[in-house]
Amino acid sequence: MVCKALKRTPTKSIRDHRGSRRRQRKKSPVKIEPVAASSVILTSINKTIYSCKRRLAKIFYKLARISTPNSRYKGYKILKKGFKDQRQELQQEYDLERDNICRALFFYEQLPPLISPTRRTIFLDLDETLVHSKPDPPPQVFDFIVRPNIDGEFMNFYVLKRPGVDAFLEALAAKYELVVFTAGLKEYASLVLDKLDVKGLISHRLYRDSCKEVDGKYVKDLSGMGRDLNRVVMVDDNPNCYIFQPENAVPVRPFIDDLGDGELRKLVKFFEGCDSFEDLRDAVKQYVWERDDTKINVLM
Repeated sequence: MVCKALKRTPTKSIRDHRGSRRRQRKKSPVKIEPVAASSVILTSINKTIYSCKRRLAKIFYKLARISTPNSRYKGYKILKKGFKDQRQELQQEYDLERDNICRALFFYEQLPPLISPTRRTIFLDLDETLVHSKPDPPPQVFDFIVRPNIDGEFMNFYVLKRPGVDAFLEALAAKYELVVFTAGLKEYASLVLDKLDVKGLISHRLYRDSCKEVDGKYVKDLSGMGRDLNRVVMVDDNPNCYIFQPENAVPVRPFIDDLGDGELRKLVKFFEGCDSFEDLRDAVKQYVWERDDTKINVLM
Protein backbone atom coordinates (compact mmCIF):
# COMPACT_ATOMS: atom_id res chain seq x y z
CA MET A 1 0.00 0.00 0.00
CA VAL A 2 1.47 3.22 -1.13
CA CYS A 3 1.21 5.94 1.37
CA LYS A 4 1.09 9.47 0.13
CA ALA A 5 3.76 11.70 1.64
CA LEU A 6 2.22 14.13 3.96
CA LYS A 7 2.97 17.77 3.11
CA ARG A 8 4.69 19.30 6.02
CA THR A 9 4.94 22.96 6.79
CA PRO A 10 8.48 24.29 7.28
CA THR A 11 9.48 24.25 10.89
CA LYS A 12 10.94 27.21 12.82
CA SER A 13 14.10 25.24 13.45
CA ILE A 14 17.21 25.36 11.30
CA ARG A 15 20.33 23.24 11.20
CA ASP A 16 23.76 24.58 11.86
CA HIS A 17 26.91 23.54 10.06
CA ARG A 18 27.30 20.56 12.40
CA GLY A 19 23.92 19.21 11.42
CA SER A 20 22.38 19.74 14.83
CA ARG A 21 18.99 21.28 14.98
CA ARG A 22 18.61 24.57 16.79
CA ARG A 23 15.56 26.60 17.24
CA GLN A 24 15.46 30.15 16.00
CA ARG A 25 14.28 32.47 18.68
CA LYS A 26 11.96 35.27 17.92
CA LYS A 27 13.45 38.64 18.63
CA SER A 28 11.45 40.45 21.21
CA PRO A 29 10.69 44.04 20.32
CA VAL A 30 12.77 46.68 22.05
CA LYS A 31 10.86 48.17 24.86
CA ILE A 32 10.76 51.98 24.76
CA GLU A 33 9.98 53.49 28.04
CA PRO A 34 7.45 56.28 27.76
CA VAL A 35 8.92 59.75 28.22
CA ALA A 36 7.53 61.66 31.13
CA ALA A 37 5.35 64.61 30.27
CA SER A 38 7.46 66.92 32.40
CA SER A 39 10.60 65.93 30.49
CA VAL A 40 8.95 66.76 27.16
CA ILE A 41 7.85 70.13 28.46
CA LEU A 42 11.33 70.86 29.83
CA THR A 43 12.94 69.94 26.51
CA SER A 44 10.54 72.22 24.67
CA ILE A 45 11.28 75.09 27.04
CA ASN A 46 15.04 74.59 26.63
CA LYS A 47 14.70 74.70 22.85
CA THR A 48 12.63 77.89 23.08
CA ILE A 49 15.19 79.55 25.38
CA TYR A 50 18.04 78.52 23.07
CA SER A 51 16.17 79.95 20.08
CA CYS A 52 15.55 83.21 21.95
CA LYS A 53 19.24 83.44 22.88
CA ARG A 54 20.26 83.03 19.26
CA ARG A 55 17.82 85.73 18.17
CA LEU A 56 18.99 88.10 20.91
CA ALA A 57 22.62 87.46 19.94
CA LYS A 58 21.80 88.38 16.33
CA ILE A 59 20.01 91.54 17.45
CA PHE A 60 22.89 92.63 19.70
CA TYR A 61 25.36 91.83 16.92
CA LYS A 62 23.47 94.11 14.54
CA LEU A 63 23.24 96.83 17.18
CA ALA A 64 26.95 96.54 17.83
CA ARG A 65 27.64 96.87 14.11
CA ILE A 66 25.59 100.08 14.09
CA SER A 67 26.68 101.71 17.36
CA THR A 68 30.20 100.43 18.11
CA PRO A 69 32.21 103.63 18.68
CA ASN A 70 35.58 102.24 17.62
CA SER A 71 34.40 100.33 14.57
CA ARG A 72 36.57 101.39 11.65
CA TYR A 73 35.38 98.96 9.00
CA LYS A 74 32.10 100.23 7.60
CA GLY A 75 30.94 99.10 4.18
CA TYR A 76 33.22 97.60 1.57
CA LYS A 77 36.89 98.42 1.23
CA ILE A 78 39.52 97.61 -1.38
CA LEU A 79 41.84 94.90 -0.08
CA LYS A 80 45.34 96.37 -0.03
CA LYS A 81 46.98 94.21 2.61
CA GLY A 82 47.80 90.54 2.68
CA PHE A 83 45.23 87.92 3.59
CA LYS A 84 46.79 87.28 7.03
CA ASP A 85 46.84 90.99 7.91
CA GLN A 86 43.22 91.40 6.85
CA ARG A 87 42.20 88.32 8.81
CA GLN A 88 43.90 89.68 11.94
CA GLU A 89 42.20 93.07 11.56
CA LEU A 90 38.80 91.46 11.06
CA GLN A 91 39.40 89.26 14.10
CA GLN A 92 40.22 92.35 16.17
CA GLU A 93 37.02 94.01 14.96
CA TYR A 94 35.01 90.91 15.85
CA ASP A 95 36.56 90.80 19.34
CA LEU A 96 35.70 94.46 19.85
CA GLU A 97 32.08 93.95 18.83
CA ARG A 98 31.84 90.87 21.04
CA ASP A 99 33.12 92.89 23.99
CA ASN A 100 30.51 95.57 23.33
CA ILE A 101 27.76 92.93 23.23
CA CYS A 102 28.98 91.50 26.54
CA ARG A 103 29.07 94.99 28.00
CA ALA A 104 25.46 95.58 26.94
CA LEU A 105 24.38 92.22 28.40
CA PHE A 106 26.23 92.24 31.71
CA PHE A 107 26.89 95.89 32.61
CA TYR A 108 24.13 98.33 33.35
CA GLU A 109 26.58 101.24 33.28
CA GLN A 110 27.72 102.74 30.00
CA LEU A 111 31.36 102.05 30.84
CA PRO A 112 33.01 98.79 31.92
CA PRO A 113 34.52 98.61 35.42
CA LEU A 114 37.84 100.29 36.08
CA ILE A 115 40.87 98.05 35.67
CA SER A 116 42.54 99.82 38.59
CA PRO A 117 40.21 100.92 41.42
CA THR A 118 42.62 103.70 42.40
CA ARG A 119 42.57 105.34 38.98
CA ARG A 120 40.54 108.52 38.52
CA THR A 121 38.55 109.46 35.43
CA ILE A 122 38.45 112.59 33.27
CA PHE A 123 35.54 113.07 30.86
CA LEU A 124 36.65 115.29 27.98
CA ASP A 125 34.47 117.16 25.54
CA LEU A 126 35.57 117.14 21.90
CA ASP A 127 34.36 120.10 19.81
CA GLU A 128 35.54 123.53 20.97
CA THR A 129 37.40 121.80 23.84
CA LEU A 130 40.01 119.60 22.13
CA VAL A 131 39.41 120.58 18.50
CA HIS A 132 37.41 122.91 16.29
CA SER A 133 35.96 121.78 12.98
CA LYS A 134 33.88 123.35 10.25
CA PRO A 135 32.34 122.12 6.98
CA ASP A 136 32.96 123.51 3.49
CA PRO A 137 34.30 125.94 2.43
CA PRO A 138 37.74 125.06 3.86
CA PRO A 139 39.37 127.52 6.26
CA GLN A 140 42.85 128.89 5.82
CA VAL A 141 44.34 126.75 8.62
CA PHE A 142 43.42 123.18 9.57
CA ASP A 143 45.22 120.00 10.63
CA PHE A 144 43.24 117.24 8.90
CA ILE A 145 39.99 116.44 7.09
CA VAL A 146 37.34 113.85 7.88
CA ARG A 147 34.52 112.81 5.55
CA PRO A 148 31.70 111.21 7.57
CA ASN A 149 28.61 109.78 5.97
CA ILE A 150 25.70 111.59 7.62
CA ASP A 151 22.19 110.63 6.53
CA GLY A 152 23.55 109.05 3.36
CA GLU A 153 25.60 112.09 2.33
CA PHE A 154 29.38 112.48 2.63
CA MET A 155 30.47 115.79 4.12
CA ASN A 156 33.88 117.41 4.50
CA PHE A 157 34.93 118.64 7.95
CA TYR A 158 38.17 120.58 8.37
CA VAL A 159 39.56 119.97 11.85
CA LEU A 160 41.95 122.26 13.75
CA LYS A 161 43.56 120.87 16.89
CA ARG A 162 43.68 123.03 19.98
CA PRO A 163 47.27 124.11 20.80
CA GLY A 164 48.91 121.63 23.15
CA VAL A 165 46.26 118.93 22.78
CA ASP A 166 48.75 116.14 22.04
CA ALA A 167 50.89 116.91 25.11
CA PHE A 168 47.70 117.35 27.14
CA LEU A 169 46.38 113.87 26.32
CA GLU A 170 49.75 112.23 26.87
CA ALA A 171 50.30 113.90 30.25
CA LEU A 172 46.83 113.02 31.58
CA ALA A 173 46.76 109.45 30.26
CA ALA A 174 49.74 108.58 32.45
CA LYS A 175 47.68 109.11 35.63
CA TYR A 176 44.00 109.18 34.66
CA GLU A 177 41.46 107.18 32.72
CA LEU A 178 40.52 109.37 29.75
CA VAL A 179 37.00 109.21 28.34
CA VAL A 180 35.86 111.44 25.50
CA PHE A 181 32.20 112.30 26.04
CA THR A 182 30.83 114.33 23.16
CA ALA A 183 27.38 115.38 22.07
CA GLY A 184 28.55 115.01 18.47
CA LEU A 185 27.34 112.29 16.12
CA LYS A 186 29.23 109.03 16.19
CA GLU A 187 29.72 109.05 12.42
CA TYR A 188 31.64 112.32 12.66
CA ALA A 189 33.31 112.17 16.09
CA SER A 190 34.73 108.67 15.70
CA LEU A 191 36.67 109.73 12.59
CA VAL A 192 38.03 112.80 14.36
CA LEU A 193 39.18 110.73 17.34
CA ASP A 194 40.84 108.15 15.09
CA LYS A 195 43.09 110.91 13.74
CA LEU A 196 43.46 112.80 17.01
CA ASP A 197 44.30 109.81 19.23
CA VAL A 198 46.79 107.89 17.12
CA LYS A 199 48.57 106.57 20.26
CA GLY A 200 45.42 105.11 21.80
CA LEU A 201 45.57 107.27 24.94
CA ILE A 202 41.78 107.57 25.22
CA SER A 203 40.26 104.59 27.02
CA HIS A 204 36.61 104.99 25.99
CA ARG A 205 34.41 107.07 23.69
CA LEU A 206 30.85 108.20 24.31
CA TYR A 207 28.72 109.95 21.71
CA ARG A 208 25.39 111.72 21.36
CA ASP A 209 23.44 108.50 21.93
CA SER A 210 24.89 108.40 25.47
CA CYS A 211 23.57 111.89 26.30
CA LYS A 212 20.18 112.75 27.76
CA GLU A 213 18.03 115.25 25.91
CA VAL A 214 16.56 117.92 28.19
CA ASP A 215 14.55 120.76 26.64
CA GLY A 216 16.23 120.18 23.29
CA LYS A 217 19.73 120.25 24.81
CA TYR A 218 22.12 117.32 25.16
CA VAL A 219 23.16 116.74 28.77
CA LYS A 220 26.02 114.47 29.88
CA ASP A 221 24.95 112.57 32.97
CA LEU A 222 27.83 111.02 34.91
CA SER A 223 25.63 109.14 37.38
CA GLY A 224 25.26 106.08 35.14
CA MET A 225 28.92 105.60 34.26
CA GLY A 226 29.88 103.25 37.09
CA ARG A 227 32.36 105.76 38.51
CA ASP A 228 32.38 107.41 41.95
CA LEU A 229 31.47 111.07 41.49
CA ASN A 230 34.17 112.10 43.94
CA ARG A 231 36.76 110.61 41.59
CA VAL A 232 35.68 112.11 38.25
CA VAL A 233 36.05 115.47 36.50
CA MET A 234 34.32 116.69 33.36
CA VAL A 235 36.06 119.22 31.09
CA ASP A 236 33.61 121.03 28.82
CA ASP A 237 33.06 124.42 27.22
CA ASN A 238 29.24 124.20 27.27
CA PRO A 239 27.56 124.71 30.69
CA ASN A 240 24.38 123.04 29.43
CA CYS A 241 26.21 119.73 29.20
CA TYR A 242 26.99 119.43 32.92
CA ILE A 243 23.83 120.80 34.56
CA PHE A 244 23.35 117.47 36.38
CA GLN A 245 26.82 117.52 38.03
CA PRO A 246 28.12 121.13 37.95
CA GLU A 247 30.39 120.46 40.95
CA ASN A 248 32.35 117.94 38.83
CA ALA A 249 32.82 120.26 35.86
CA VAL A 250 35.85 122.33 34.92
CA PRO A 251 34.66 124.94 32.39
CA VAL A 252 37.02 125.94 29.59
CA ARG A 253 36.92 128.74 27.05
CA PRO A 254 35.58 127.62 23.65
CA PHE A 255 38.32 127.14 21.09
CA ILE A 256 37.78 128.39 17.53
CA ASP A 257 41.01 129.43 15.83
CA ASP A 258 43.22 131.11 18.45
CA LEU A 259 46.62 129.55 17.81
CA GLY A 260 47.98 131.24 20.96
CA ASP A 261 45.44 129.52 23.20
CA GLY A 262 46.93 128.17 26.45
CA GLU A 263 43.87 126.68 28.14
CA LEU A 264 45.09 123.08 27.98
CA ARG A 265 48.45 123.92 29.54
CA LYS A 266 46.59 125.39 32.53
CA LEU A 267 44.54 122.21 32.83
CA VAL A 268 47.66 120.04 32.88
CA LYS A 269 48.95 122.00 35.89
CA PHE A 270 45.55 121.70 37.57
CA PHE A 271 45.37 117.92 37.20
CA GLU A 272 48.97 117.49 38.31
CA GLY A 273 48.02 119.18 41.59
CA CYS A 274 44.92 117.04 42.23
CA ASP A 275 46.86 114.37 44.11
CA SER A 276 46.49 116.30 47.37
CA PHE A 277 42.67 116.15 47.15
CA GLU A 278 40.73 113.11 48.30
CA ASP A 279 37.58 114.41 46.60
CA LEU A 280 38.14 115.84 43.14
CA ARG A 281 35.11 118.08 43.55
CA ASP A 282 37.03 120.05 46.17
CA ALA A 283 39.86 120.53 43.68
CA VAL A 284 37.40 121.70 41.04
CA LYS A 285 35.81 124.17 43.45
CA GLN A 286 39.19 125.69 44.32
CA TYR A 287 40.28 125.88 40.67
CA VAL A 288 37.06 127.58 39.56
CA TRP A 289 37.16 130.01 42.49
CA GLU A 290 40.78 131.00 41.81
CA ARG A 291 40.10 131.47 38.12
CA ASP A 292 37.03 133.61 38.71
CA ASP A 293 38.90 135.64 41.34
CA THR A 294 41.70 136.26 38.86
CA LYS A 295 39.18 137.49 36.28
CA ILE A 296 37.67 139.90 38.82
CA ASN A 297 41.08 141.30 39.72
CA VAL A 298 41.95 141.80 36.04
CA LEU A 299 38.70 143.65 35.41
CA MET A 300 39.24 145.89 38.43
